[in-house]
Amino acid sequence: MHKDVEKVLFTQEQIKQRIAELGAQISADYAGKSVLAVCILRGATVFFADLVRAIDSDISFDFMAVSSYGNTTVTTGAVRFIKDLDTSIEGIDILIIEDIVDTGLTLTYLTEALRQRKPASIKICCMLDKPTRRKAALVPDYCGFIIPDEFVVGYGLDFSEKYRNLPDICVLRPEIYQ
Repeated sequence: MHKDVEKVLFTQEQIKQRIAELGAQISADYAGKSVLAVCILRGATVFFADLVRAIDSDISFDFMAVSSYGNTTVTTGAVRFIKDLDTSIEGIDILIIEDIVDTGLTLTYLTEALRQRKPASIKICCMLDKPTRRKAALVPDYCGFIIPDEFVVGYGLDFSEKYRNLPDICVLRPEIYQ
């Protein structure tokens, strides 16, 4: 275990199993349809790579980068689009793939902005959901794990761009980020 980790919440094996289950569910829901999987950079990249390989549907990829945190542990409330989609989404089924849903403010802003582009549908799949911190009426369509209000890193999640490469989802020791 990394010296800055307080505990492991989910192991590589648990993550792999849950992704297989999510992939099967998403495949069934999109059977016979094409879907554009939108990876929210950077945190969702590891989850995105594993999840899309578990989906047995006609799927294409695009990427977005949005920011509302900077180098802190709390959202600033101001959402910035750092990288927008490269393709038009009008009439297309969209599956947003995100690492974690916390307050829901960023994803609410993002989905509203995408709805203005007239997609056929928008669904959200997150690896982690922290519903106790929710400030927006947002419920992901697909969720890997519901977690308590703890600061997590690993499997793509970071603190100040560190710890993304940890293979497990871990709770960071508070003295590291406070």
